[in-house]
Amino acid sequence: MPKTPPNILIIMADQLSPQFTAAYGHPLVKTPNIDALARRGTRFDAAYCNTPLCAPARYSFMSGQLATRIEAYDNACEFPSSIPTFAHYLKQMGYHCCLSGKMHFVGPDQLHGFDERLTTDIYPSDFAWTPNWEAPAERIDKWYHNMDSVLEAGVAATTFQIEYDDEVSFFAKRKIFDLARNGTQPFCLVASFIHPHDPYVARQEWWDHYQASDIDLPKATIDYDAQDAFSKRLMDGIQASETEVTEAQLRNARHAYYANTTYFDSKVGELVTALKQAGMFENTVIIITADHGDMLGERSLWYKMNFFEHSARVPLILSGTGVRQGVLSNACSLVDILPTLLDIASEGGIPQPELAQVIDGRSLWPLAKGDQDPNGRGIIDEALGEYCAEMTSHPVFMIRRGRHKYIHCDTDPPLLFDLVEDRDERINLACDPAYDGLAKQFLKAVQERWHSEKIRRDVILSQKRRRTIVASTAGRPAPSWDFNPPRDAANEYVRNHMDWTVAAVKTRFPPLVPGSDGIKVVKEPT
Repeated sequence: MPKTPPNILIIMADQLSPQFTAAYGHPLVKTPNIDALARRGTRFDAAYCNTPLCAPARYSFMSGQLATRIEAYDNACEFPSSIPTFAHYLKQMGYHCCLSGKMHFVGPDQLHGFDERLTTDIYPSDFAWTPNWEAPAERIDKWYHNMDSVLEAGVAATTFQIEYDDEVSFFAKRKIFDLARNGTQPFCLVASFIHPHDPYVARQEWWDHYQASDIDLPKATIDYDAQDAFSKRLMDGIQASETEVTEAQLRNARHAYYANTTYFDSKVGELVTALKQAGMFENTVIIITADHGDMLGERSLWYKMNFFEHSARVPLILSGTGVRQGVLSNACSLVDILPTLLDIASEGGIPQPELAQVIDGRSLWPLAKGDQDPNGRGIIDEALGEYCAEMTSHPVFMIRRGRHKYIHCDTDPPLLFDLVEDRDERINLACDPAYDGLAKQFLKAVQERWHSEKIRRDVILSQKRRRTIVASTAGRPAPSWDFNPPRDAANEYVRNHMDWTVAAVKTRFPPLVPGSDGIKVVKEPT
């Protein structure tokens, strides 16, 4: 008999550094639900985003392609509807694909292969957040990061982010039960949350999980004058170079981030519980990840937009049917998700569709099952990154290969780190004559893979086009691409054309079925 195709649940955080979770060894941060999935499955300890910024990272995640290949440079770049995503391919394999929450799609296509979206997005879908590489030192105050998130961190009863994530989890849980009630079609459900992204503001109940005196300080801080060239630009761009942060404010921001990480973990627990109650837990592969991390004061930097470990690394945990228990240290990245999902879906015997584009990633499914990479080269240990957004005037490239990480930008001295001996990335080996040969090898790899000056020209041209469109709408109404979730209130819950007893039976789960003594309740799945 053919195997039942596994369901897929992807739970995505925003700006979550794995270093700030118990699942990855933090001694203070509480993430019991993520921990449980990690114990049950495979934890990838060197997973990276391909761009340390929300929208381009998510485009790579969905398309399996590096951002420069699809011109996804920044948070105001359109995600072309002609780019196939994992949702398009999974639908060809018979899956129902559904998104609840954030994916930061810019442009008129707000589905990109999903059969349905359950919520609107949290950020705008137009071109207003376009940077300007021809004036890279100018701040765009309306949407650039500054230090307010650090200085104003604390407790609130509600925020727009809390309201959003509560909505995301509500509709995702409802959809799980709808899928359980309404058929046998396999599904891929993406539940994508905004936390623990700044502003660093948490509900009291999550704040109270931590004592202020226990909050740890950054392991590595660097004075502005001692920073590398790119970090100086970041500090200037977010105004960290001109803002004094007290130790109490620093702890406060980290306290709120830890609280919101635990809040996100609670949402993971809610979705896992819903799967169990719906009887689908055992046949679902659950993936935990994020779009990028957060420096959270490490190296005196905040937020993301750089390739240091706390910004560029992401959690990646696969748990569920067919997944071995273990930890893998080889480098991988978000472009690997698409081929991984297709391999998971083909576990049910469904042939994979022909790929319509070059895929920059490789499937991690063989490793998650305990096998070798299928190309016969054993474990591949490489991840690539690109950054083409604000606070730079030229593209920045990253290669993580084995124990070393190399960062290149045409305007800056190169950076080379040994992540085994120097986990805090304090010693730039590119300045060490003993590593001159290795640095040259990495430089050659960058030059062979990327045409930096052409990419720069393409980025500037894209920015000019988009800024022209934004300028044309100044002072007048502009058409909105923001996703408006369809609802049919006339047919929700109970209405006059319905029999309320039928509606009650239809929406009840587990369902009522006839038994020898009439109607009886099916026991809740375990």
